[in-house]
Amino acid sequence: MSNLKQKQNFNYGLEKIFPEAQDFLPLLGTDYVEMYVGNAKQAAHYYKTAFGFQSLAYAGLETGLTDRTSYVLVQDKIKLVLTTPMPNKNNQEIFDHIQKHGDGVKVVALWVEDAAKAWEETTKRGAKSFMEPTKESDENGEVVRSGIHTYGDTVHIFVERKNYNGLFLPKFVKWNSSHNPTDVGLRYIDHMVGNVGWNEMNVWSKFYNEVMGFANLITFDDKDISTKYTALMSKVMTNGNGRVKFPINEPAEGVKKSQIEEYLDFYNGPGIQHIAVATNNILETVKALTERGVEFLYVPGSYYDTVLDRVGEIDEDLADLKDLGILVDRDDEGYLLQIFTKPVTDRPTLFFEIIQRKVAQPFGKGNFKYLFYSRFLYTSDAAADALFVDLSVSRFSHE
Repeated sequence: MSNLKQKQNFNYGLEKIFPEAQDFLPLLGTDYVEMYVGNAKQAAHYYKTAFGFQSLAYAGLETGLTDRTSYVLVQDKIKLVLTTPMPNKNNQEIFDHIQKHGDGVKVVALWVEDAAKAWEETTKRGAKSFMEPTKESDENGEVVRSGIHTYGDTVHIFVERKNYNGLFLPKFVKWNSSHNPTDVGLRYIDHMVGNVGWNEMNVWSKFYNEVMGFANLITFDDKDISTKYTALMSKVMTNGNGRVKFPINEPAEGVKKSQIEEYLDFYNGPGIQHIAVATNNILETVKALTERGVEFLYVPGSYYDTVLDRVGEIDEDLADLKDLGILVDRDDEGYLLQIFTKPVTDRPTLFFEIIQRKVAQPFGKGNFKYLFYSRFLYTSDAAADALFVDLSVSRFSHE
């Protein structure tokens, strides 16, 4: 097995690295993620305090926006928008979204050179329009946005901002706050995972392939991602430069209810399951997050007994990884380190993944079964011991 020491952190550029992707849009990256939440002010305080985001911009009653209030947080290349509805007859959709789903992701905004062209290319291939190309301007220039529907109530907004020099978008002003904790080293959104219903994975992977020009990077079936009790299937879809990746999960048959089914039940339909954010130093990032109160899924200590046999020599000290519960997986060129938070909402729906890629493109196939076990522990503590006895280390090996 090759030595994986002294591998550099992977950085996605604009060059095409997945030739199978058609890339007729094309996408430059993730622009922002917008969540509809019950109390945006309190949610903003949480993501600043716990995850190290900084105040960037604000829109609300003081800026002439009467139907909603939005706070924009930033950390390196990540922009998170938290939106709460105000009493207004024009925003029932936001109220309905929160009542149906709880706090959750509504918008995955994608950065493009030409928002009108992106809308035309996708709608002519069958996408349902959410927002026709619309120009928005202020003293800082002009932004063009358009949008399409995707699975569930989730939408993609295409954002063209080459003629705009403002903080975020027109109608937003600088958000001045005395509370700006230091960041924790989060750099960019690596991928965002969507959960869809039974027999819908192929429908939506086909959508991303034919409507948005994505390629299928990798496929996991129920043999790859399963325990005796629960299972799922997944297809990872990516654009050509790899900056935008959407794994699509669907339930698979098991003795107990699939974790994807659990999500669909509590979220009341398909939606974004988790946001994976990249760091250059996962040890320092996870230490900082833990100190700030972020809780992570438990990983059995026996996982680390064989991890080097599966992965080979790496830069990080195994004892440090074990102390923090960080998982490791590899491909032919490098390795990745990853860890998953517990749900960050009261419903067991949305969570975050922290990931560090050391010249590696895999999605932690060798770790999925341990993630399943950890999720089972989180939701079913009483059965955890009995389940773990049944799960031998060999069944978690990287195939």
